Amino acid sequence: MQISDSILVCSSNAIHLEKLITILEFIGESVISTSLLNDVDELINDNNIYRSIILDCQHIEQEAQFIAKYPKQTFLIIGENQQQLVDDNANLIGCLNYPFRYSQLTQELHNCQDFYSKRPNVASITGTSSMLFRSLVGRSHSIQDVRVLIEQVATTEANVLILGESGTGKEVVARNVHYYSPRREGPFIPVNCGAIPPELLESELFGHEKGAFTGAFTARKGRFELAAGGTLFLDEIGDMPQPMQVKLLRVLQERTFERVGGNKTIKCDVRIIAATHQHLETRIKDGLFREDLYYRLNVFPIEMPALRERKGDIPLLLQELVTRMQSAYKTNIRFTQRCMESLMLHEWSGNVRELSNLVERMIILYPNNLIDVNDLPIKYRHLDVPEFQPDYPEELQEQDVFAAIFSGEEEIEIPEKPLLTELPLEGVNLKEMLSELETDLIRQALEQQDYVVSRAAEVLGMRRTTLVEKMRKYGMSKDA
Repeated sequence: MQISDSILVCSSNAIHLEKLITILEFIGESVISTSLLNDVDELINDNNIYRSIILDCQHIEQEAQFIAKYPKQTFLIIGENQQQLVDDNANLIGCLNYPFRYSQLTQELHNCQDFYSKRPNVASITGTSSMLFRSLVGRSHSIQDVRVLIEQVATTEANVLILGESGTGKEVVARNVHYYSPRREGPFIPVNCGAIPPELLESELFGHEKGAFTGAFTARKGRFELAAGGTLFLDEIGDMPQPMQVKLLRVLQERTFERVGGNKTIKCDVRIIAATHQHLETRIKDGLFREDLYYRLNVFPIEMPALRERKGDIPLLLQELVTRMQSAYKTNIRFTQRCMESLMLHEWSGNVRELSNLVERMIILYPNNLIDVNDLPIKYRHLDVPEFQPDYPEELQEQDVFAAIFSGEEEIEIPEKPLLTELPLEGVNLKEMLSELETDLIRQALEQQDYVVSRAAEVLGMRRTTLVEKMRKYGMSKDA
């Protein structure tokens, strides 16, 4: 959808038409005018709409039908007491009263602008086509705002400063700015300023000449030269040592630099994108970051929201992360609804990076499985979901035991002292005898472990939940 820069005015009243054109041109708007509604029908279509169409309300029913015919187009009408018409048509933004007032006209035009920009899944009111940022997954307002900012700044040469906690995806934003910029054919060179020792950072950024320092056996290009014609991404700029901050400021001001140990001036043809998880204004107050460098970098700030601030995006992020890892691990996993609900209750201090690590762990542990809450590591279980314990028929359990015995997979321990030296002639109630034995062993295990059920379960070689069920079955407790 292309949005024209022009405003279309339709009025058969020559005085109204002249006054509107005068005011609109005075405030710098491009105006197309006509006196016939039929002409408007020919000038408008779904692919090229106007910033607004102003209609002089002469025939209410005819104009109401016309407005309803183009729901994507915004309209303003001239006329009093037309609020009901405005209420009945969402794309009819407001009424203009004669004599026209500058304040009212500019406010209604701004409301028309908001009608386009705030529509769901519309990134921008500019004429550019809507872009798909596959790596910026989410439908939350905060992530949509980030997409709009990227689209607005990408085509310029402005320096960009990306702010946000670790793991929020600051490099993803930087790569999108580069990809949608005129420099997309050039290189994208990332540098982590906090990971390089201070004494090596200057050489890493600007390069060095042969013999510039011990170990410099050959000349070497720095990241600024390698990024020529493209984008240099300075990650964790807040950790850059102050001496290097001075040199970086000089490069940003003069767009030239010299290699370490050299005296040849090299032109700097790169776009700078910086990122940090630190609060730079606080570091400026503490004397750890230069204020002049901050304002050089902070021409166009973009703040990445923390994952806890957009938890509604977690299902989409899970789907995207699983899809990416599916090709690497040649397997797939899925998540139950309550599993996703549990993950959405987590605080995610590590943000999207933490979520990505969890998905990778689940793919390794449970390939091709459906993941539920109890499959997650304990820290991610925020819902109390009972673990499913299958209740197998006794006949099936006996079959499994005999199969294990005769296959040699299970070793049967023979007690040193048999429970009965010989079977009585009158016979025994085997089920009752085994229940008594089981009850006695469970009671002994609980007493030995001070009624700590989890430890008693370990001693008996069974799951805690199984032991709890048996205790409930036999009516056993510490006080029993």
